[in-house]
Amino acid sequence: MHALGIDIGGTGIKAAPVDLAAGKLLAERKKIETPRPALPDAVAGVVHEIVSDFEWSGPIGITFPGVVTGGVTRTAANLDQAWIGLDAGDLFGKATGNPVRVLNDADAAGMAEMTFGAGVGQKGTVLMLTLGTGIGSALFVNGILVPNTEFGHVEIDGHDAEKRASEHAKELHDMGWGKWAGRVEEYLQHMEALLSPDLFIIGGGISKQSEKFVPLLKGIRAKIVPATLQNDAGIVGAAMAIASEQK
Repeated sequence: MHALGIDIGGTGIKAAPVDLAAGKLLAERKKIETPRPALPDAVAGVVHEIVSDFEWSGPIGITFPGVVTGGVTRTAANLDQAWIGLDAGDLFGKATGNPVRVLNDADAAGMAEMTFGAGVGQKGTVLMLTLGTGIGSALFVNGILVPNTEFGHVEIDGHDAEKRASEHAKELHDMGWGKWAGRVEEYLQHMEALLSPDLFIIGGGISKQSEKFVPLLKGIRAKIVPATLQNDAGIVGAAMAIASEQK
């Protein structure tokens, strides 16, 4: 089975059709900058454009950087506040004319990694963290997802963790790898104290450069690995989510 996966982020919207048996993209992914301001109708317009570009007719999974319950977006820290309380499933369904499922972006990425990537066969507690515009999180206990955790918003030194340890924070404050890794390590220590995970999976675009910072994270008990699917994980997980709903 194939499905289209669309991954909405704070800075970019990425998409590609996915082979769900292999967890592989079937075509080169498309990426369009997230509109500014990221109002619902503007984002829906980009989603419509992507679906048209792929000439796609069929199921579509769409990720969203915030809490999503029953297709309704409950938070939107890195998009516009107009999303809060919106039926995004209905919005995107009308924009695309196809069956749609909307879910949290990190949850989607985590599902992909647990099925096709770094989390395959991993028991116990696994915490997937996506370091990008913000910090997304996906928590799994013996392979079962605990949805919408949003651990990027835990408070460290009076600030949301993502304001200190995201890839965006690294760029904004022009931090070198060493200083930024120290911020990431502090965050992981905080999460380790709360959850005692057996494994951290680090995703997001910066996971492509994992060799520059993962070896610097020495004060963590749990194993730390980069995401195998890297920045495609959200696309694959989105497609998986709608496929599971179509069964």
